[in-house]
Amino acid sequence: MIVGLAIGLFSPVRAIIQPLVDATFPIPKIAVLPLFIMIFGIGEESKYGIIATAVIYLVLINTAAGVRNIDRIYLDVGQNFHASRLMMFTDIALPGALPLILAGIKLGMGIALLVIVSAEFVGAKSGLGYLIWTSWQVFQVEKMYVGLAVIALVGVAIAVLLNGVERWIIPWRRS
Repeated sequence: MIVGLAIGLFSPVRAIIQPLVDATFPIPKIAVLPLFIMIFGIGEESKYGIIATAVIYLVLINTAAGVRNIDRIYLDVGQNFHASRLMMFTDIALPGALPLILAGIKLGMGIALLVIVSAEFVGAKSGLGYLIWTSWQVFQVEKMYVGLAVIALVGVAIAVLLNGVERWIIPWRRS
């Protein structure tokens, strides 16, 4: 998130980091799962790594877009009143970008569920993805649908939680 704020505020940072993001974002995150398994082994660490890799891009891109969508007048007022760089981050860029930051987090949570289930298909010995995959392989369709229903319930619970967090963190954006 801090990097996204810096990308949005400072063009030299954007010039350095944006090409790296543009080059690595299109890589399917599940395709690097074997690398994570080689580094961290089959277990929780590789799952955490692949989820973080998948979600970080969405939050970073949305944060930078949120900062770039702030009306220029707010940034100019900050500069005219000699706001420090820290104040530009905390008092102007962060509140202005919060709606898009939270949108990135919401997208990231959906992608995180997708990636974790996919990772558990091939790189785990437990979990919902493992349950779905093994149930499908042995034609235990009922178990497979239970796994899918649990994932749907988890997704709904996370969406409700994030909507509550959004109402609390961004009170000026009531819908």
